Amino acid sequence: MNYAACMVPVAAMRLEPDHRSEMVSQFLFGEYAVLHQTEKDGWVLAESKSDGYRGWCQQTHFQPITPVQYAIDPAAFAADWVNHVDMNGRPVRVPFGSSLPVLYDEQGSLGEHIIRFSGKSLDPLKAERETETIRGLAFMYLNTAYLWGGRSVFGVDCSGFTQMIYRMMGISLLRDAQQQATQGELINFLQEARCGDLAFFDDAEGRIIHVGMLLSPMEIIHASGKVRIDRIDNSGIVQVDTGQRTQRLRIIRRYC
Repeated sequence: MNYAACMVPVAAMRLEPDHRSEMVSQFLFGEYAVLHQTEKDGWVLAESKSDGYRGWCQQTHFQPITPVQYAIDPAAFAADWVNHVDMNGRPVRVPFGSSLPVLYDEQGSLGEHIIRFSGKSLDPLKAERETETIRGLAFMYLNTAYLWGGRSVFGVDCSGFTQMIYRMMGISLLRDAQQQATQGELINFLQEARCGDLAFFDDAEGRIIHVGMLLSPMEIIHASGKVRIDRIDNSGIVQVDTGQRTQRLRIIRRYC
């Protein structure tokens, strides 16, 4: 197998090997992939290690790594909104939640690249899965623009937002809302929900089409137009600024 790490701040993953194709997800700096077949114009079918998602990426956005490197999960995540990483003596600005390799005296490696990082980081093995931690991670994305397929503070979709928060607490969620709705423990009543539980919403055909993170049984943070905080009740989401009901509540799940 061809193992690789993303070496650009954010790499688009597309449905087809074409720049005009739909973006279905993203790799952030330092995330690992298995690279499958290649196509013309530098496209490669990349499979994310963290969630198994597949899509077409530019091969130049990746650096080959060894099977030993691939087997080791990220040691930490970059903790500032934008972070300075030194790569072979050249600066790279990477977003919140980017993966960092194991560092010794602020230095590590990704493939043949020497990585230096002296900024703030989050260790998923030491993350306290408590209200203060969960709110702090979620609030880093406040007012981030909605972007279909996005997973970064530069643009994020509803399930990318929830996935990244849990990723930084050492919990792996699948990529799409309907997939995340199959994980975790079912919570029967909104009144029993607590901060960090995920609420899922469906359409008229019963398909899960949206997800957000509960801050309390009455408040939700979610990516809809932008990452925002709205009210929630047993029927669904009510926008705080318009009073409009926008989503219909289906189920609630707990992951920690």
